[in-house]
Amino acid sequence: MKINKLEIENIKRIKAVKVEPTANGLTIIGGKNNQGKTSVLDSIAWALGGDRYRPSQAQREGSMIPPNLRVTMDNGLMVERKGKNSDLKVTDPNGKKAGQQLLNEFVEQLALDLPKFMEASSKEKANTLLEVIGVGDRLTQIDKEEQELYNRRLTIGQIADRKEKFAKEQVYYADAPKELVSPMDLIQKQQDILAQNGENQRKRSRLHQLEQDYQKTVEEMEDLLKRQKALESDLMIARTATADLVDRSTKELEESIANIEEINRKVRANLDKDKAEEDAQEYRRQYNELSKQIDDVRKSRTELMDNAALPLTGLSVKDGELIYNGFQWDSMSGSDQLKVATAIVRKLNPKCGFVLLDKLEQMDTDTLNEFGQWLEAEGLQAIATRVSTGGECTIIIEDGYVAGQEHPVMGDKKTEWKAGVF
Repeated sequence: MKINKLEIENIKRIKAVKVEPTANGLTIIGGKNNQGKTSVLDSIAWALGGDRYRPSQAQREGSMIPPNLRVTMDNGLMVERKGKNSDLKVTDPNGKKAGQQLLNEFVEQLALDLPKFMEASSKEKANTLLEVIGVGDRLTQIDKEEQELYNRRLTIGQIADRKEKFAKEQVYYADAPKELVSPMDLIQKQQDILAQNGENQRKRSRLHQLEQDYQKTVEEMEDLLKRQKALESDLMIARTATADLVDRSTKELEESIANIEEINRKVRANLDKDKAEEDAQEYRRQYNELSKQIDDVRKSRTELMDNAALPLTGLSVKDGELIYNGFQWDSMSGSDQLKVATAIVRKLNPKCGFVLLDKLEQMDTDTLNEFGQWLEAEGLQAIATRVSTGGECTIIIEDGYVAGQEHPVMGDKKTEWKAGVF
């Protein structure tokens, strides 16, 4: 529903004003300061929103006539407040009477008090939008899940960085064996070689002894041929047994035993480096997996918002903040802020086809035209005030009257207009 006509008398700075707003688009009430522009908006808010919007000093100062106002909606519904107590009277097109409850069905409170939305915190604005499109609970759950995954990934990433740094700092010995060396194994091998060499030495000693015995026997006992033959036989056997004997060196083992601690130190260092690299790789794998999960969660949020019935193309919520065309609220232009606020407020109650805007001085004429064109395209009606007397204004308020509009004759009980009786 939209406003077809409003007639106001003796409210705040208004003496007598009649306005027929544009059905779609922007109706700008201009004028200098303290002429009654904002009083027009306050009157509409009071008429349609109820006593919560009644000005603290509703009756115009110096007037003996109580406030009178009448708002006619585009479906013929008429809302009046008049008399000493400014009693409400709502009459539908069929002549039936109603009250504030009927008005509350199609009047959105924020449409009457848009600054309340504009001045709300970023989180409150975002929550209002999420409430409108019905995805607040699900989006909260997604944001919580993303934050938990982000915190876990942050911790894992920090650990992975430390592990990688630690692994890079470790010394690596390419010449060290893969496993720790056992000193007992080396000692046992040494003992086996020494035992074998001892046996070789014993055999050599035996040969030497036999050679001495043989020589002595030859020199002293030439007559003992039989004994000589026996010794020769033994000698042949001994020579055969020792002919292919080769002694093995224990030098390498002795060096290994002497350097075993150094070798094992290198092996341990290599094992530590390998373990550090494995740990770093595992934490990096976990980090990458959490990154994928975060991407999936963010994709879910994007899909949720893409499938939601958003009131304005380019509007979204990210990290609890309203986003429009990539900009947060405090980075939006004034016209974009009004556009976003108007779209959300309209979505709150689709039955309400109008919104009240005060103080549009922040907009230049090009921005006003752009905003007005958007309102027309959306089928929205906006009644706004602006400190200006320029051509962009629909009407100009001067000293409580509409400039150029014939002033009514003020009386004690009623105001008569040339075109009719108010």
